[in-house]
Amino acid sequence: MKTILDTIVANKRIEVANLKSNKTYTDFENSELFNRDTISLKQSIQTQNFGIIAEIKRKSPSTGVIDTELSVSKQGGFYEENGVAGISCLTDNLFFGGNIQDLNDLRDCVDTPILRKEFIIDEIQLFEAKSAGADAVLLISEILDSQKALHLTIMAQQLGMEVMMECHDKHHLDLINDQVDIIGINNRNLHLQKTDIRTSFDLYPFLPKDKVLISESGIKMESEVFKLMKTGYHGALIGESILNNTLSKNLFQTMKTESAL
Repeated sequence: MKTILDTIVANKRIEVANLKSNKTYTDFENSELFNRDTISLKQSIQTQNFGIIAEIKRKSPSTGVIDTELSVSKQGGFYEENGVAGISCLTDNLFFGGNIQDLNDLRDCVDTPILRKEFIIDEIQLFEAKSAGADAVLLISEILDSQKALHLTIMAQQLGMEVMMECHDKHHLDLINDQVDIIGINNRNLHLQKTDIRTSFDLYPFLPKDKVLISESGIKMESEVFKLMKTGYHGALIGESILNNTLSKNLFQTMKTESAL
């Protein structure tokens, strides 16, 4: 049975083919931002007691429309003012309402590390990410085999970007190579679009403790943030709960308050 993730990846293959027919690697290499020095997302997370990677997206298959009028510059500025460790920028258009220009616009207005969150299946997407100002890229273990995942990891790092690789279940942990900079545990099943934060707690014992570990998706309460931190996670990627204003009022200030930690 075809799932939403299968549909997204099938569409991404078409997008990548179109990208290759319209752009060359040289086009990206000649862009203004391609040779900029990147900012380490890993180090930014490590300098905080618990690093928040705040997300920018307009919609998602699991939630539907979040904010079609979302201003990248305004939201990015809000995140930076509140000291987030990084900003995740979704660039998929059909399913998440983003685009590569969002990444460009975000880079223009913030100095915070930016993670390009995308369904990356080909190295040309890495060149595109670097040319748009990304400091790090997301790789999804469920849509890559181990050889492809390693190749994309090495290529991204050769371009000066860090790699955050995510997985959802124990089986896919084997696809995470030793070269990745950050490991993300996605609490959302991308096939079923069902989310359960217990995924992060269930998988933690099996994660390498020498890596920066991030919990992604489904984090709705400050108490969950504290529990993740006490478990051993170094940070969390949070999108919808901030964009829907269920966490934004208190979360950032709480993370800054040493007594609360």
